[in-house]
Amino acid sequence: MTVKTAIIGSGNIGTDLMFKIIRLSASLEIAAFVGIDPESDGLARASRLGVPTTADGVEGLVAMPQFEDIDIIFDATSAGAHHHNAQVLKPFGKRLIDLTPAAIGPYVVPVANLHTHSTAHNVNMVTCGGQATIPIVAAISGVVPVHYAEIVASIASKSAGPGTRANIDEFTETTARAVEQVGGAARGKAIIILNPAEPPMIMRDTVIVIVDRLDDRQIDAVTAEVLAQVARVSEYVPGYRLKQNIQFDDEDESVNILIPEKVRSGEYTRITTFLEVAGAAHYLPEYAGNLDIMTSAALRVAEAFAESGKAAT
Repeated sequence: MTVKTAIIGSGNIGTDLMFKIIRLSASLEIAAFVGIDPESDGLARASRLGVPTTADGVEGLVAMPQFEDIDIIFDATSAGAHHHNAQVLKPFGKRLIDLTPAAIGPYVVPVANLHTHSTAHNVNMVTCGGQATIPIVAAISGVVPVHYAEIVASIASKSAGPGTRANIDEFTETTARAVEQVGGAARGKAIIILNPAEPPMIMRDTVIVIVDRLDDRQIDAVTAEVLAQVARVSEYVPGYRLKQNIQFDDEDESVNILIPEKVRSGEYTRITTFLEVAGAAHYLPEYAGNLDIMTSAALRVAEAFAESGKAAT
Protein backbone atom coordinates (compact mmCIF):
# COMPACT_ATOMS: atom_id res chain seq x y z
CA MET A 1 0.00 0.00 0.00
CA THR A 2 1.41 3.37 -1.00
CA VAL A 3 1.39 6.53 1.10
CA LYS A 4 -0.33 9.46 -0.58
CA THR A 5 1.65 12.67 -0.95
CA ALA A 6 1.17 16.19 -2.28
CA ILE A 7 3.69 18.67 -3.67
CA ILE A 8 3.23 22.41 -3.22
CA GLY A 9 5.28 24.33 -5.77
CA SER A 10 5.04 23.70 -9.51
CA GLY A 11 8.49 25.06 -10.37
CA ASN A 12 11.65 23.12 -11.20
CA ILE A 13 12.11 21.47 -7.80
CA GLY A 14 8.49 20.45 -7.35
CA THR A 15 8.21 19.11 -10.89
CA ASP A 16 11.45 17.13 -10.65
CA LEU A 17 10.28 15.67 -7.34
CA MET A 18 6.99 14.63 -8.95
CA PHE A 19 8.84 12.71 -11.67
CA LYS A 20 11.10 11.06 -9.11
CA ILE A 21 8.15 9.81 -7.08
CA ILE A 22 6.36 8.51 -10.16
CA ARG A 23 9.42 6.81 -11.64
CA LEU A 24 11.38 5.67 -8.59
CA SER A 25 9.20 5.19 -5.53
CA ALA A 26 7.35 1.99 -4.67
CA SER A 27 6.04 3.38 -1.39
CA LEU A 28 4.78 6.86 -2.37
CA GLU A 29 1.99 8.10 -4.62
CA ILE A 30 1.33 11.63 -5.89
CA ALA A 31 -2.24 12.52 -4.97
CA ALA A 32 -2.04 16.28 -5.65
CA PHE A 33 0.26 18.76 -7.35
CA VAL A 34 -0.15 22.39 -6.30
CA GLY A 35 0.92 25.70 -7.82
CA ILE A 36 -0.19 29.31 -8.12
CA ASP A 37 0.46 29.83 -11.83
CA PRO A 38 -2.14 28.01 -13.95
CA GLU A 39 0.18 28.34 -16.96
CA SER A 40 3.19 26.71 -15.32
CA ASP A 41 4.90 23.83 -17.11
CA GLY A 42 4.79 21.77 -13.93
CA LEU A 43 1.00 21.91 -13.61
CA ALA A 44 0.61 21.13 -17.30
CA ARG A 45 2.86 18.08 -17.04
CA ALA A 46 1.09 16.85 -13.90
CA SER A 47 -2.27 17.12 -15.64
CA ARG A 48 -1.00 15.13 -18.63
CA LEU A 49 0.17 12.43 -16.23
CA GLY A 50 -3.25 12.25 -14.60
CA VAL A 51 -2.16 13.82 -11.32
CA PRO A 52 -4.89 15.97 -9.68
CA THR A 53 -3.82 19.63 -9.70
CA THR A 54 -4.80 23.04 -8.36
CA ALA A 55 -3.46 26.50 -9.16
CA ASP A 56 -4.94 27.97 -5.97
CA GLY A 57 -1.99 27.31 -3.68
CA VAL A 58 -2.25 25.69 -0.27
CA GLU A 59 -5.85 26.84 0.15
CA GLY A 60 -6.69 25.03 -3.07
CA LEU A 61 -4.96 21.90 -1.77
CA VAL A 62 -7.01 21.91 1.43
CA ALA A 63 -10.19 22.22 -0.63
CA MET A 64 -9.36 19.24 -2.88
CA PRO A 65 -11.30 16.00 -2.25
CA GLN A 66 -7.98 14.11 -2.17
CA PHE A 67 -6.66 16.17 0.73
CA GLU A 68 -8.07 14.01 3.51
CA ASP A 69 -6.15 10.94 2.36
CA ILE A 70 -2.80 12.72 1.97
CA ASP A 71 -0.24 11.92 4.66
CA ILE A 72 2.93 13.68 3.50
CA ILE A 73 3.21 17.13 1.90
CA PHE A 74 6.34 18.47 0.24
CA ASP A 75 6.76 22.24 0.14
CA ALA A 76 8.92 23.35 -2.79
CA THR A 77 7.97 27.03 -2.80
CA SER A 78 10.00 29.68 -0.95
CA ALA A 79 10.97 30.45 2.62
CA GLY A 80 8.29 33.11 3.00
CA ALA A 81 5.59 30.98 1.38
CA HIS A 82 6.41 28.00 3.60
CA HIS A 83 5.65 30.00 6.74
CA HIS A 84 2.17 30.66 5.35
CA ASN A 85 1.68 27.12 4.09
CA ALA A 86 2.76 25.56 7.37
CA GLN A 87 0.33 27.77 9.29
CA VAL A 88 -2.58 26.80 7.01
CA LEU A 89 -1.74 23.09 7.23
CA LYS A 90 -0.99 22.95 10.96
CA PRO A 91 -4.54 22.05 12.11
CA PHE A 92 -4.62 19.00 9.84
CA GLY A 93 -1.69 17.08 11.31
CA LYS A 94 0.03 16.29 8.00
CA ARG A 95 3.74 15.53 7.79
CA LEU A 96 5.58 18.40 6.05
CA ILE A 97 8.89 18.06 4.22
CA ASP A 98 10.19 21.58 3.64
CA LEU A 99 12.53 22.07 0.66
CA THR A 100 12.85 25.82 1.31
CA PRO A 101 15.31 27.56 3.66
CA ALA A 102 12.46 28.48 6.06
CA ALA A 103 13.72 26.04 8.70
CA ILE A 104 10.60 26.00 10.85
CA GLY A 105 11.26 22.38 11.74
CA PRO A 106 14.50 20.53 12.46
CA TYR A 107 17.16 20.20 9.78
CA VAL A 108 17.39 16.76 8.20
CA VAL A 109 20.25 15.38 6.11
CA PRO A 110 19.39 11.71 5.49
CA VAL A 111 22.79 10.12 6.10
CA ALA A 112 23.52 12.31 9.12
CA ASN A 113 20.39 12.51 11.27
CA LEU A 114 17.22 11.17 9.66
CA HIS A 115 16.77 8.66 12.49
CA THR A 116 16.75 11.48 15.04
CA HIS A 117 13.68 13.16 13.53
CA SER A 118 11.61 10.17 12.43
CA THR A 119 8.51 11.47 14.24
CA ALA A 120 8.81 15.20 13.49
CA HIS A 121 5.84 16.78 11.70
CA ASN A 122 7.78 19.47 9.82
CA VAL A 123 11.34 18.70 8.75
CA ASN A 124 13.60 21.02 6.80
CA MET A 125 15.85 19.80 4.01
CA VAL A 126 18.35 22.64 4.61
CA THR A 127 19.64 23.68 1.15
CA CYS A 128 21.24 22.04 -1.86
CA GLY A 129 24.66 23.11 -0.60
CA GLY A 130 23.83 21.71 2.82
CA GLN A 131 22.68 18.36 1.45
CA ALA A 132 25.91 18.08 -0.55
CA THR A 133 28.40 19.17 2.10
CA ILE A 134 27.00 18.47 5.56
CA PRO A 135 27.44 14.69 5.12
CA ILE A 136 31.18 15.31 4.76
CA VAL A 137 31.37 17.55 7.83
CA ALA A 138 29.35 15.00 9.82
CA ALA A 139 31.64 12.19 8.67
CA ILE A 140 34.75 14.04 9.83
CA SER A 141 33.19 15.14 13.12
CA GLY A 142 32.40 11.49 13.81
CA VAL A 143 36.14 10.83 13.87
CA VAL A 144 37.65 14.04 15.35
CA PRO A 145 36.18 17.30 16.70
CA VAL A 146 35.60 19.87 13.95
CA HIS A 147 36.48 23.40 15.09
CA TYR A 148 35.53 25.18 11.87
CA ALA A 149 33.78 24.15 8.66
CA GLU A 150 33.33 26.29 5.57
CA ILE A 151 31.36 25.15 2.55
CA VAL A 152 31.33 26.73 -0.89
CA ALA A 153 28.53 25.66 -3.24
CA SER A 154 29.03 26.61 -6.89
CA ILE A 155 26.01 26.10 -9.12
CA ALA A 156 25.07 26.98 -12.68
CA SER A 157 23.30 30.31 -12.82
CA LYS A 158 20.73 28.72 -15.14
CA SER A 159 19.76 26.23 -12.41
CA ALA A 160 18.92 28.98 -9.91
CA GLY A 161 15.26 29.87 -10.29
CA PRO A 162 13.35 32.80 -8.77
CA GLY A 163 12.93 31.01 -5.45
CA THR A 164 16.65 30.38 -5.05
CA ARG A 165 17.57 33.93 -6.04
CA ALA A 166 15.02 35.40 -3.64
CA ASN A 167 16.40 33.34 -0.77
CA ILE A 168 20.18 33.79 -1.07
CA ASP A 169 20.48 35.25 2.43
CA GLU A 170 18.35 32.47 3.89
CA PHE A 171 20.45 29.95 1.95
CA THR A 172 23.73 31.02 3.53
CA GLU A 173 22.29 31.47 7.02
CA THR A 174 20.39 28.19 7.03
CA THR A 175 23.32 26.23 5.63
CA ALA A 176 25.80 27.68 8.12
CA ARG A 177 23.52 26.82 11.06
CA ALA A 178 22.99 23.29 9.77
CA VAL A 179 26.74 22.81 9.29
CA GLU A 180 26.96 23.36 13.03
CA GLN A 181 23.78 21.65 14.25
CA VAL A 182 23.83 18.62 11.94
CA GLY A 183 27.43 18.52 10.77
CA GLY A 184 28.82 18.96 14.25
CA ALA A 185 31.16 21.88 13.55
CA ALA A 186 31.81 24.31 16.39
CA ARG A 187 31.61 27.14 13.86
CA GLY A 188 30.19 27.03 10.34
CA LYS A 189 30.21 29.29 7.29
CA ALA A 190 28.44 28.92 3.93
CA ILE A 191 29.02 30.59 0.57
CA ILE A 192 27.01 30.18 -2.64
CA ILE A 193 28.29 31.08 -6.09
CA LEU A 194 26.01 31.40 -9.12
CA ASN A 195 28.29 30.71 -12.07
CA PRO A 196 27.11 32.10 -15.45
CA ALA A 197 29.49 29.91 -17.50
CA GLU A 198 28.30 28.48 -20.81
CA PRO A 199 27.78 25.63 -21.20
CA PRO A 200 26.39 25.48 -17.64
CA MET A 201 28.65 23.86 -15.07
CA ILE A 202 27.74 20.82 -12.99
CA MET A 203 27.36 21.61 -9.30
CA ARG A 204 30.70 21.74 -7.47
CA ASP A 205 31.10 21.90 -3.70
CA THR A 206 34.17 22.52 -1.59
CA VAL A 207 34.26 21.55 2.08
CA ILE A 208 37.04 23.06 4.19
CA VAL A 209 37.33 21.74 7.73
CA ILE A 210 39.84 22.67 10.44
CA VAL A 211 40.61 20.18 13.20
CA ASP A 212 43.46 19.65 15.66
CA ARG A 213 46.67 18.40 14.05
CA LEU A 214 46.13 14.85 12.79
CA ASP A 215 48.58 11.94 12.86
CA ASP A 216 48.77 9.33 10.12
CA ARG A 217 46.33 7.00 11.86
CA GLN A 218 43.73 9.75 12.18
CA ILE A 219 44.21 10.79 8.56
CA ASP A 220 43.52 7.23 7.48
CA ALA A 221 40.42 7.09 9.69
CA VAL A 222 39.04 10.38 8.35
CA THR A 223 39.72 9.32 4.76
CA ALA A 224 37.92 6.01 5.24
CA GLU A 225 34.88 7.64 6.82
CA VAL A 226 34.58 10.35 4.16
CA LEU A 227 34.78 7.75 1.38
CA ALA A 228 32.13 5.65 3.13
CA GLN A 229 29.90 8.70 3.51
CA VAL A 230 30.20 9.57 -0.17
CA ALA A 231 29.11 6.02 -1.00
CA ARG A 232 26.12 6.32 1.33
CA VAL A 233 24.95 9.58 -0.22
CA SER A 234 25.41 8.23 -3.74
CA GLU A 235 22.90 5.48 -2.94
CA TYR A 236 20.12 8.06 -3.26
CA VAL A 237 22.00 10.68 -5.34
CA PRO A 238 23.78 8.65 -8.04
CA GLY A 239 25.57 11.72 -9.43
CA TYR A 240 27.26 12.52 -6.08
CA ARG A 241 31.01 11.88 -6.12
CA LEU A 242 34.45 13.06 -5.03
CA LYS A 243 36.12 15.23 -7.65
CA GLN A 244 39.66 14.48 -6.45
CA ASN A 245 41.55 13.06 -3.49
CA ILE A 246 40.93 14.49 -0.03
CA GLN A 247 43.64 17.00 0.92
CA PHE A 248 45.28 17.28 4.35
CA ASP A 249 47.43 20.34 5.10
CA ASP A 250 49.07 21.53 8.33
CA GLU A 251 47.96 24.89 9.73
CA ASP A 252 49.29 26.97 12.63
CA GLU A 253 47.98 29.74 14.88
CA SER A 254 47.36 31.95 11.83
CA VAL A 255 43.90 30.35 11.55
CA ASN A 256 43.05 30.97 15.22
CA ILE A 257 40.66 33.73 14.13
CA LEU A 258 38.40 31.03 12.68
CA ILE A 259 38.52 28.81 15.76
CA PRO A 260 36.39 29.30 18.88
CA GLU A 261 38.73 30.64 21.56
CA LYS A 262 38.12 27.83 24.06
CA VAL A 263 39.46 25.15 21.68
CA ARG A 264 42.43 26.96 20.15
CA SER A 265 45.62 24.91 20.16
CA GLY A 266 47.80 26.59 17.52
CA GLU A 267 48.38 23.32 15.67
CA TYR A 268 45.72 22.24 13.20
CA THR A 269 45.05 20.24 10.08
CA ARG A 270 42.99 21.67 7.23
CA ILE A 271 40.94 19.01 5.44
CA THR A 272 39.66 19.95 1.98
CA THR A 273 37.14 17.86 0.09
CA PHE A 274 36.05 18.58 -3.48
CA LEU A 275 32.68 17.25 -4.61
CA GLU A 276 30.65 17.15 -7.80
CA VAL A 277 26.90 16.58 -8.08
CA ALA A 278 25.41 15.70 -11.46
CA GLY A 279 21.65 15.61 -11.84
CA ALA A 280 19.75 12.46 -12.84
CA ALA A 281 17.88 14.41 -15.56
CA HIS A 282 14.42 13.17 -14.60
CA TYR A 283 13.03 16.60 -15.42
CA LEU A 284 15.97 18.97 -15.09
CA PRO A 285 19.22 18.97 -17.10
CA GLU A 286 22.25 17.11 -15.79
CA TYR A 287 23.97 20.33 -14.70
CA ALA A 288 21.18 21.04 -12.18
CA GLY A 289 22.67 18.72 -9.58
CA ASN A 290 21.90 21.32 -6.92
CA LEU A 291 18.18 20.77 -7.46
CA ASP A 292 18.52 17.02 -7.96
CA ILE A 293 20.19 16.50 -4.59
CA MET A 294 17.36 18.36 -2.84
CA THR A 295 14.62 16.32 -4.45
CA SER A 296 16.55 13.08 -3.99
CA ALA A 297 17.11 13.77 -0.29
CA ALA A 298 13.46 14.74 0.20
CA LEU A 299 12.37 11.53 -1.51
CA ARG A 300 14.63 9.49 0.77
CA VAL A 301 13.11 11.15 3.85
CA ALA A 302 9.51 10.63 2.69
CA GLU A 303 10.16 6.98 1.87
CA ALA A 304 11.68 6.47 5.30
CA PHE A 305 8.59 8.03 6.90
CA ALA A 306 6.30 5.87 4.79
CA GLU A 307 8.19 2.62 5.22
CA SER A 308 8.50 3.01 8.98
CA GLY A 309 4.77 3.60 9.33
CA LYS A 310 5.40 7.04 10.82
CA ALA A 311 3.31 9.00 8.33
CA ALA A 312 0.44 10.81 9.96
CA THR A 313 -3.06 9.58 9.24
